[in-house]
Amino acid sequence: MGDEKQKKEKLRQFGIDKLKKIAVSGDKKTKEQKIAAQLFATDYWKNAQVIGLTLSNEFEIDTRPLIEQARATGKIVVIPKTLPKRQMAFYAYTEHTGLKRSNFGVLEPVSTHLYEAEMIDLLIVPGIVFHPEGYRIGFGGGYYDRYLQEYPHQTCSLAFKEMIHSDWQPEIFDKKIQHLLID
Repeated sequence: MGDEKQKKEKLRQFGIDKLKKIAVSGDKKTKEQKIAAQLFATDYWKNAQVIGLTLSNEFEIDTRPLIEQARATGKIVVIPKTLPKRQMAFYAYTEHTGLKRSNFGVLEPVSTHLYEAEMIDLLIVPGIVFHPEGYRIGFGGGYYDRYLQEYPHQTCSLAFKEMIHSDWQPEIFDKKIQHLLID
């Protein structure tokens, strides 16, 4: 078990390094636009009324265009807030929602308009490294792993091809992402 944990930690660092290189390469925006176009063409995006996603940091795939497109087409956007015991909940995110930086440095909503998991039609799940079969390695907090155990609807992750790595085995608690879109 320790070996697998070490391997995941090395892959996590590998993924962060890849993302940071892409961020400064000049190709990031074009790659993001290709992935976003794929997403917007899917039935699960078109049919979703409530979309859950994170506010990306500077080296992750930019979620602002997704938020803008969702709002432009009348969809409700919800973003996560971390809770005690490595839990999280999603709250409405409008242009009037206040944001506060979490202990992890992530912007979270200052909102009381909670959306339960069954109310979210599509969850766009972040990750740093993805297995070709749809499993993911995130930042290591386990928040999404826990949330996905009870989440009943469509899941999707967006990845650059540089983030795909098959040399690891998903663990028992890892939940497969239904749709993995790659540039």
